[in-house]
Amino acid sequence: MLVYYPDAPTARAFADFVRLPDASTSLHVASTPEEAAPLVGKTDVLYGWKFPPELLGRASRLRWIQAMGAGVERFLVPELPPSVVLTRVTGVFGPWMAEYTVGWCLWVTQRIHLFQREQQARRWTAVDPLRLHGAVLCVVGLGDIGRPIARTARRMGMRVIGVTRRGRPVAGVEKVHDLSGLKTALGAADFVALVVPLSPETTGLIGEEELAAMKPSAWLINMARGPVVVEGALIRALAERRIGGAVLDVFDTEPLPAEHPLWTMDNVAVTPHISGPSDPAEIAPFFNDNLRRFVEGRPLRAVVNRARGY
Repeated sequence: MLVYYPDAPTARAFADFVRLPDASTSLHVASTPEEAAPLVGKTDVLYGWKFPPELLGRASRLRWIQAMGAGVERFLVPELPPSVVLTRVTGVFGPWMAEYTVGWCLWVTQRIHLFQREQQARRWTAVDPLRLHGAVLCVVGLGDIGRPIARTARRMGMRVIGVTRRGRPVAGVEKVHDLSGLKTALGAADFVALVVPLSPETTGLIGEEELAAMKPSAWLINMARGPVVVEGALIRALAERRIGGAVLDVFDTEPLPAEHPLWTMDNVAVTPHISGPSDPAEIAPFFNDNLRRFVEGRPLRAVVNRARGY
């Protein structure tokens, strides 16, 4: 087994929580391509994040990859042999991302940015906050992550609508649209939370037309992946004040380049891809359960459908 994470202390932390099924299993840890290269040809199980794709073609014994996150697009590369089973993590990130969503909604409605700026200028500006209670949140993607977001928002008194591929009802969500109703759902929302996986179907999902469908006061919260939103279209909509603003945790290029215009826009909040942190202790129970299943020949949890991308 190979544990791979491109930071040595974090890689070691992930390895420390692994519970090996028996003494015949050897555990190796790597944090650079150079460390992983001599090990990959002997690896049956890879537990990793941002694994170098060029090494996958040399993994002749590899049978299973457990990604350390919910997103798996980094592993869906031509070098990955078709026989390798790929699994993602479920049941971990939803609570984190629910807190992120509601926290930033409150940042907007409580006008926190305004009051911080006024405090720094020593100005007493009596502007009333807005009510979060009754505001409409549209969750685009109501899976393992979107459903906890919807539940948490409802507890705060928000109204929740959603968008999924097929538009099937979800408990506690007022209305679920399929993708053909995306613009209708966007137009009804005060906040839009994007939590879809990156796939051919979702790349560029939010573009000029979709942004034009949003209310001029609505805020977009992207916790999915940068390419889900057409970046140029978003920058234009923000610069022209066609939407209220955006809270962005993911970008086309990460880290976000220092010269990027999003850094300086006063209706944008930038966070460094932290809405759903991969904590070794939290992810370990999921991995260890799947490891037992793998050794015993039982079905693995959260197997990725490569055609769909999740």
